[in-house]
Amino acid sequence: MNETKQLIETTSTDTGTVVASSSAPSFDPRLDLAAAVELAGRTLAAVRPEQYDAQTPCDEFDVRRLSSHLVAVVRRISVIGRGEDPFSVPSFADEIADGAWAAAWEPGAREVAEVWADPDILDRKLRLPMGVLPGAAAAAVYTHELIVHTWDLAKATGQSPDWDTALIERVIGVVRRALPAETRGGRIPFAEVVTVDPDAPAVDRLVAWAGRRP
Repeated sequence: MNETKQLIETTSTDTGTVVASSSAPSFDPRLDLAAAVELAGRTLAAVRPEQYDAQTPCDEFDVRRLSSHLVAVVRRISVIGRGEDPFSVPSFADEIADGAWAAAWEPGAREVAEVWADPDILDRKLRLPMGVLPGAAAAAVYTHELIVHTWDLAKATGQSPDWDTALIERVIGVVRRALPAETRGGRIPFAEVVTVDPDAPAVDRLVAWAGRRP
C-alpha cells in the first residue's frame, strides 16, 4: 500500500488541519522528515540477502520490493521539494541490483537534505502524486510513509529500530485527523484500524491506525 497516495487523498480536502498540526511556529516538520529518512536508511542498510524474499506486513511487498520502493520514495521527496513532477520518479527503483539499495539511499538522503534546507519550502505549494499541498503538509505525509514502511521492513527482517516516541506521537496526531477510522475501504483502501492497548508503544499505535498488526 502506498501511504503517500492514500494520506494525500484524505488530507487534500482538509489541508488546513494537517498544516496547523505540523507547522506551528514552535515546530519544523522538516526535522521529523529528516529523522524518518535517517532511520529508514539505517534499517535498509541492515537487511541481509537471505531476507530479500521475506514477506512484509504490507501485503503488496516482500523485502526486495519494499526496499526498491523506499529508494524511489526518497528520490521522489527531493523531486517534489524542487516543485517538479512527482511522476518523473517511478514508484520502484527497479534498476538497482539486489543488495545495492542502501548504497543508493545515501545520495538520495543527501539530496533530500539539500532540497528541503530552505525554510520557505514549508509554505510553498508542492505537487504530490495525488494533489497539491503546502510543503509543511508534504513533509508530514512523507514522514508518515517512511515510518510505516520502516516498521514494515523492520518487522520482516527482525530489526528493532530506535523509535523516536515524540516524533511518532506528532505523526499520530496528524494521521488520526487526516485518516479517520470510519473512512476505510473504497477510495481509502487502508485496512481497518487494529485495536491495541492505549498504553502500547507509540509506533504500535501508529501502524495499528494504518491497519497493521503490531
